[in-house]
Amino acid sequence: MNVGWIGLGKLGAPCALALQHLAGHDVLGYDVRRQDVERLFADPSDHGEEGFGALIELGPLKLAHTIGEVVAHADVVFVAVQTPHAPAYGGETPMPEERRDFEYGYLIQAVRDVCRAAADQAKPITLVVVSTVLPGTCNKHLRGLLNPFVTLVYSPLFIAMGSTLKDFREPEFVLMGADSPESLAPVAAVYAALHDRPVFRASIETAELIKVAYNTFISMKIVWANTMMEICHKTGADCDQLVNALTLATDRVISPAYMRGGMGDGGACHPRDMIAMSWLAERLNLSYDLLGQMAYAREAQSGWLADLTERWAEQTGFDIAILGKAYKPGTALTAGSPALLLAHQLAERGHDVVLWDAPVDSRMDLTEPAVFVVGTKHPANTSLKFPPGTVVLDPFGYMPDQPGVTVIRVGRKS
Repeated sequence: MNVGWIGLGKLGAPCALALQHLAGHDVLGYDVRRQDVERLFADPSDHGEEGFGALIELGPLKLAHTIGEVVAHADVVFVAVQTPHAPAYGGETPMPEERRDFEYGYLIQAVRDVCRAAADQAKPITLVVVSTVLPGTCNKHLRGLLNPFVTLVYSPLFIAMGSTLKDFREPEFVLMGADSPESLAPVAAVYAALHDRPVFRASIETAELIKVAYNTFISMKIVWANTMMEICHKTGADCDQLVNALTLATDRVISPAYMRGGMGDGGACHPRDMIAMSWLAERLNLSYDLLGQMAYAREAQSGWLADLTERWAEQTGFDIAILGKAYKPGTALTAGSPALLLAHQLAERGHDVVLWDAPVDSRMDLTEPAVFVVGTKHPANTSLKFPPGTVVLDPFGYMPDQPGVTVIRVGRKS
């Protein structure tokens, strides 16, 4: 099938290549930052996605100079441009009091250009919006841009930076929202060539909500897990044993994923999605803003870790260092990083905090004892040799014992 893909960032580029090389579609890509995309394809080493370089070696992605070229080529056009928040809403720092929706300017412009090109060419296409939006966005901002040549489908992806290709090739399900079931057939055919995962069909408004509900449900599980970790730390219970027991309750508790104590939720989507949903709660005058409270809980739990770190720093007289900047292991990406949030909170309290990230930074010179906090669960952290007297605060409970080193596995008995 002839496919167009608009938006070739860190998520879009691997997906477009997967459709070309793994599904066998004829894909034509477009991005307003064409030079950046060309550089990325020429040197994919810093992209951070497992398997991305191997796909590049199979052959480059064809790039269009205009959206009109994409429309002329494709039967199905995916739009995967960013819907960003301002940096203050990313989760690396405490969130502002004012809530905001996502910024839809890039998405609106891309959809407008696609629709104009389809009308100019009298070319029927299926337009698939991939970008994350709040419910009601397509009706409010995009539907008025459509014309008789364009059929709108909302089909967001459940993928994460660092594991994009795996998530794209092996999704739990494919979500598609449209005005009529018949509209979904071309999109289903695109995905059917890539995998055999089930398709969940819904209205556009419902699909919009499912996407952000999925993301924020994960955030809720992490907030809950870290609440249990704090209770365990203060009562002598063990949060890993707690989760091990709950994993047996598959009829009621669902999956144990994201239920282990650790750092707060992170990434380019999850913290900002909670804030955007809090904005929606205000607009809809909901009876209770659960999502906003979850965002506050994420920050408060990080603040409690800052309290714990401070107490050990005061007790020992040592400096503070955080092991990790990335928002999760296996990537160097720092968007929404809970490690950076913790560093910000400690800096606000007057501490000069050193951050060190195993996959990115040169080897740390561990000559003096300090209070180390594990901010990212990088496997490489377990091989570090700390000076005697060092204190290691480990929210994940995976750091090994070392002679002369105090390892505190937060919320665990051992």
